[in-house]
Amino acid sequence: MPYCANGDLNIYFETFGSPTDATLVLINGLSNQCIHYRRELVEKFVEASFHVIRFDNRDVGLSSDGPEGYSLSDMASDVLALIDHLGIGQAHVFGVSLGGMIAQTFAIDHPKRCASLTSVMSTTGDPDVGRPNEEARVLLLTPGATSREAAIAAHLAGQGVWGSPGYVDEERQARIAGEAFDRACRPAGVARQYQAARRDGSRSERLRRITTRTLVIHGTADTLIDVSGGRRTAEVVPNARLVEIEGMGHDYPEVFWPVLVGETAAHALGS
Repeated sequence: MPYCANGDLNIYFETFGSPTDATLVLINGLSNQCIHYRRELVEKFVEASFHVIRFDNRDVGLSSDGPEGYSLSDMASDVLALIDHLGIGQAHVFGVSLGGMIAQTFAIDHPKRCASLTSVMSTTGDPDVGRPNEEARVLLLTPGATSREAAIAAHLAGQGVWGSPGYVDEERQARIAGEAFDRACRPAGVARQYQAARRDGSRSERLRRITTRTLVIHGTADTLIDVSGGRRTAEVVPNARLVEIEGMGHDYPEVFWPVLVGETAAHALGS
């Protein structure tokens, strides 16, 4: 299986498309594994002329356990190690939720290696924006499930609260949750990821220094990270462009793939 090393950590990754095309690194949100970027979506990015990398963040999937007390900068260094391993000078980064925070941090910490930034359904870490509603907050803080049945039930409960209204396919989501559980169940690692995001605090002043071309995408129906988080991100990053997707929650069902891929390609490749 393909791994790259970052110090003592081994990061699992997969690549798609031609390495002669511009590289797009897809960065996952809290607890999500690389397979949550569904193969069908990845292929649409490939069709848009990207060489795509999807990978497991530390502490989830097939990647190594992270040490206690790591930071978003540490998680961004996993992205750097990955493109170094593949001999890629610059990469476009696309991150959702926690992945958006990691992508932002990559652009802050490694500006010369970041060709463009796309931050999706994420926020700045400021306490006054990007807040979950109460029902979403309770589910977010519920300890991770350790049985397959409970994991599927928890995933479906989350989809019912923060999924895009009218677009949640429970049968499909149950299959995805079961697939993810069978691949890896690591609730302790998810807790460490959550603490890394909490520990980072506000990135607003650091985001003001970003010179990388930045696209911010956020759904208007997001109840886990309110759209105000995306709006603040676009406000503080110089010359950032904000795209609000009407009716999209804290997920990206297939109906929204054309706009996600199209806006990202137009932003990164000028297509």
